Amino acid sequence: MLKIVRANSKDSTTLAQISKQAFDNDIHYGAASPGGPPGYDSAAWQSKMMRIGEYYKIDKDGEIIGGVIVFRKRVREYEIGRIFIAPRHQNQGIGKQVFEFLWTVYPLAKRWTLGTPMWNVRNRHFYQTVGFKEIGTDGKDGVLFERRVEVASR
Repeated sequence: MLKIVRANSKDSTTLAQISKQAFDNDIHYGAASPGGPPGYDSAAWQSKMMRIGEYYKIDKDGEIIGGVIVFRKRVREYEIGRIFIAPRHQNQGIGKQVFEFLWTVYPLAKRWTLGTPMWNVRNRHFYQTVGFKEIGTDGKDGVLFERRVEVASR
């Protein structure tokens, strides 16, 4: 059974290990070498993100298998700072379930943004399947995405 709940500092080491596995695995999807974004393999960085963002762990049958970090940018606007799933759990629909969870937890969100490396065709395709559209580049080697949501007024 999949559960998505707020992470806490005792999860930092496990999340750093899973993040490292997930991002290093991108070598199979176009990365030039193993590696990832800043802090991807650091327990201290994971803990810091828990303090400044809304960090959720992805738990499957009692085992942490990934994480997602959400940052509030403005009223009703959020950024996915990072999402990762352990390689052995990828391509099983878990990422889609995580986004469905986010749409439920943040029902008043009207805009979501995120970025991914230009070379990562797999991620770019996935983000489009969950409703994001490419809106440009970050001026380096990244592609920016957004998902706009019409929110019914109450």
